[in-house]
Parts: sequence; C-alpha cells; structure tokens
Amino acid sequence: MRTHAPAMPHTAAELPEVRRIHIADLRWALAQGWRDLTHKRSDLVFAGLIYPLVCGIAIYVTFNQPLLPLFFPLVAGLSIAGPAVASGFYEIARREEEGRDASWSHFFDPLRGRSREPLVTLAAALGLLWLAWLAVAWAFYSATLGDTPPAGMGAFLARVFTTPEGWTLIIAGNLAGFVFALVTLIFSVASFPMVVDQPVDAGVALRTSLVAFRRNPRVVLGWGLRVAVLLAIGTILFGVGLAVVLPWLGYATWHLYTRLVVR
Repeated sequence: MRTHAPAMPHTAAELPEVRRIHIADLRWALAQGWRDLTHKRSDLVFAGLIYPLVCGIAIYVTFNQPLLPLFFPLVAGLSIAGPAVASGFYEIARREEEGRDASWSHFFDPLRGRSREPLVTLAAALGLLWLAWLAVAWAFYSATLGDTPPAGMGAFLARVFTTPEGWTLIIAGNLAGFVFALVTLIFSVASFPMVVDQPVDAGVALRTSLVAFRRNPRVVLGWGLRVAVLLAIGTILFGVGLAVVLPWLGYATWHLYTRLVVR
C-alpha cells in the first residue's frame, strides 16, 4: 500500500506543479479507466445509470411542445454536468490506489468530507454555465426560427433541416456549444479530481486546471475530443450506453489527473 506524507493545504498563492504530458498519456488513462471498470468495479455500473436517467427526464421535458426547441441543448449540455457527477468515481479510484476499501458504498464520500464545500462550489459554477448555455441556445432559436412553438417533432425537424434559418441555427448553435464545451473542459480537467484528492479550495483547483490547459493545450483538447466522442456514442438509445461510458470516463479522468498534477 502506498503511504503519503501528511498533506498540507495549498494557499491561494501556491499551486501544485503541473507536468507536461503527451497524447500517449490519454491512451494510458483510457486503458486504466477501462481496467478499473471491468476488473474491479463492475458493481458500480449502476451509478452510471444516473446519467441515462437525467437524459430520460430531459427527453420527457422537451417533448412537451413549448420546450421542444431545447431538446438538443438539454441533452448536449448534460456533458457540462459530467465532471461533477463523476466525483464519486474519483473517490473510488483514489481509495483503490491507496489500497483501501473501494466498494460502491464510498461513492458519495466526497459530499460528506472535506471535499464537500469545494465540490459544491465547482458544481454550482458548472450549473450556472449550463443555464447560460440554455439561455444562449434559446436566444439563437428565437432569433432564427421565432418564438412560436413548433407544431410537433416532424414540423420542428423540417424547419430546422430544410430552411436557411434552420441551418443558421444549426451552425451558430454548434459553434456556441463548442465554446461552452471548451470552457467546461478547461474548467474541469483537473479541478474536480483535485478537490477530491487534496485539501484545497475551489479557487486553487480551478487555477491548477487552467495551468494544466496552458501547459498542455493540444493534449487537453485531444482529451476533450475523446470525451465528446464517447459521450455521443453513449447517448445512443436514450443514454443507456452512458451507464458504461460515464464510469469509464470517470476513472480515466482520475488517472489523467494523476499524470497532470504532482501530488
């Protein structure tokens, strides 16, 4: 079992050292995450069902006719919540690394210990970012297709895919979505696993995440692309695949963090 020297909290002016990593580290992190999922913690796949459940709720809400234009922004924007939802997987991976009990019963430990306050702060910031994304998406819809609710799914899809205004909405919406996804990636690539791992506040964790991106922009963007592809695959069949993809990415993100940040 690995032992640790007593951890000292980082001050607001002090950040941990951030390493330069390589694309090969992304493959390693994904491989380690898959190993964790398949070899050690298949009993935790149920925790990944949280995400498909939320997807189902989003689908139900948006099929209410007035909210139909928010269907895609709601489902796509759920990726913003991913780093917060995955905090339990970071805790399980950390305990496994330390040779401690790593059963599913520890999934919610970060919300009961020292990590609770910085986790809540970071999650609240992501929540505000998600609301901002929905507001921007609705503004684009109103500016291109108007405020009149669509007559149904068929009519809505026809307006989106067969009119110049609809294609303007698609292009502008996807560009805006890319910006929000990029902000989320930079914000969270190291911050959430760091507050689970170390006695730091949300500000130190966020600044460390920003430094990690500045030192490794190509690699972090490559990680974001892999996450986006896996989430898109997992969303097929109303998010059922996310029951596997979310735990996998959770464990993989933990291993990526251990390569990025000197602990």
